[in-house]
Amino acid sequence: MEKKTDKKTAVIVGGSSGIGFETCLRLANRGWNVVNVSRTPCKSNKVTNIQADAADGAALCEAIKKAALKNGIALLVYSAGFSMAAPIEYAKEEDYKYLFEVNFFGALKAMQAAIPFMKKKGGRIIMIGSLGGNLPISFDSFYSASKAALEMLCRNAYTELKPYKIKVTGVLPGGTSTGFTFKRKVYSESEVGAYSGSVNKAVAALAHMEQSGMSPAQVAEIICSLVTMDNPPVIKICGAKNTVYRLFSRIMPEKVTLNINERMYDQ
Repeated sequence: MEKKTDKKTAVIVGGSSGIGFETCLRLANRGWNVVNVSRTPCKSNKVTNIQADAADGAALCEAIKKAALKNGIALLVYSAGFSMAAPIEYAKEEDYKYLFEVNFFGALKAMQAAIPFMKKKGGRIIMIGSLGGNLPISFDSFYSASKAALEMLCRNAYTELKPYKIKVTGVLPGGTSTGFTFKRKVYSESEVGAYSGSVNKAVAALAHMEQSGMSPAQVAEIICSLVTMDNPPVIKICGAKNTVYRLFSRIMPEKVTLNINERMYDQ
């Protein structure tokens, strides 16, 4: 039988790139036993990799259970994500179902797998959402919908798991400069018909917003700061500008917010 170590185990789902990768590095440097669960490995010799697709609930659960065998799980960070630029009218069922499997149901499955290992000693669950779950992203409606669902899941989990000393936080970055921008599935002109010009403008505006936004390292630092807080927030907005923007969207009439949003994406 393998001897348990004193290191606490952090499981990062989607730690091979972007925010997840930067989080892996920082936690490992802070003395955590870090396990990355993703399709491709995290390229750090300080991180243990277990291969699993976030869209495959059964495989994801098995990977998390495997990560917990030695020393349980003290921290779960869910950072996997998928985005698609497509008009609602022409969006393909296979695409938006896959998106929800990765962005929402994968997060739910990961949470369900980790909770039993946290209930005795407590733990932390951090879900990477998006400001897009509060504010619509033109022609990326399914991404926004999935992140809105994830935020509500965090809110409910916070209440349900509080008696077990499991602290849940949803982290909402705004635009973040990662390779995620270039992995977005963008429907072709032949697939979007008359929406073509609008889709292209919206995709370009979103790409600019992301690539001129926060760095993944900055978001990862926020995540790591939450891990050490005695009383972390249920929802954490990344950056002062994004915090103000979200507050503005909540106090202004809905149509005003939507009109501003349309101008952002040049609709």
